[in-house]
Amino acid sequence: MQRLSIVERGDWRAQAAACGFDFHTIDGAPYWDETAYYAFTLRQIEDDIEDPSAELHAMAMDLVDEVVGSEELLSRLAIPEYTWNWIAESWRQRQPHLYGRLDLAYDGNGPAKLYELNYDTPTSLFEAAFFQWQWLEDQRQAGRLPEYADQFNALHEALVARFAEIAPRLPPPLMFASVHASGEDRGTVEYLRDCAAQAGLQGEAIDIEEIGLSDDGRFTDLDDVVIGTLFKLYPLEDLFAESFGKALPGSGLQLLEPAWKAVLSNKGILPLLWQRHQGHPNLLAAHFDEGGALPAGWVRKPLHSREGANITLHLPDGSLQESDGPYAGPCIRQAMHLLPAFAGRYPLIGSWVIGDAACGMGIREDEGRITRDSARFVPHAILDAPPSQGVIYA
Repeated sequence: MQRLSIVERGDWRAQAAACGFDFHTIDGAPYWDETAYYAFTLRQIEDDIEDPSAELHAMAMDLVDEVVGSEELLSRLAIPEYTWNWIAESWRQRQPHLYGRLDLAYDGNGPAKLYELNYDTPTSLFEAAFFQWQWLEDQRQAGRLPEYADQFNALHEALVARFAEIAPRLPPPLMFASVHASGEDRGTVEYLRDCAAQAGLQGEAIDIEEIGLSDDGRFTDLDDVVIGTLFKLYPLEDLFAESFGKALPGSGLQLLEPAWKAVLSNKGILPLLWQRHQGHPNLLAAHFDEGGALPAGWVRKPLHSREGANITLHLPDGSLQESDGPYAGPCIRQAMHLLPAFAGRYPLIGSWVIGDAACGMGIREDEGRITRDSARFVPHAILDAPPSQGVIYA
């Protein structure tokens, strides 16, 4: 694994505009960064990223049945009681799921370590599936990458195939919702709508704020059309906390991601995985946090937190690093395994699972050890015979 400098494509901003990638710059700061890329060998990808991702996904899926059947575990995960039967029924029906992202720490040597699962509302999908592949093709054509350069990226084809597979099990009409003010979320939703359309599955876009509730408890659009299936890029735990959330179990609405993903999108899944697979090479020791001082060499994370918010690192030297944010409530403790440093940047690998198959990845790098919403997306390539100059090792 290496971080290599490379010349930017001269027209990448025009290409971004043409395909709707209008969140490549956020609040005046670059989000997409193609002044460098990460290079891997095929062995690193297959043995250290792809295969472990598939195994970790299977381990997590195996836990769902146990959790939805246990009031004790549902309570431990701070999932509201009024949703328990609804979540369990969505699992009994095996309501279909679309995708998820595993966040991994990896430096090119030794096993990747699972930081967490993003299995409800993962973003950075469009840039991973589409725009970084376009970058690879353009850089090969320009001669800045060798013709043999490849990428761990079958995401687009897998998404289209998955939509085609699950389409018969999605009650119509299908709608795709996101928060109006988030350009990144809208971009992700529009990309997924396009993937669905390529699979012959049509769905309308709607702002999450525009969804209403009818007198008989059905969720509707602005024209009072009852929504059959809702893809929502909006956290389940936030839906549960809102007044309309109480209507979900009796509404007949099917969610994509399904309600049972409330189990896997919860950081409480990490101590449950550790309890059942202690010592697994891709897992970090994790426990439910009982409060009190955080020991050195451990990380504290709320059960529900996103984009690196409200994380506390107690470094081995006794110092603390903390990120602010809006999240509170119960937490877990996870053994510290710091991200590697490349040229003063700290890359986090997002390994994507479409359906139940690991089939691609994206990399976001931050200037600090905690990967926050300001982290940049940097493309990657598979180079089994990388150049020997301009290389920055961890």
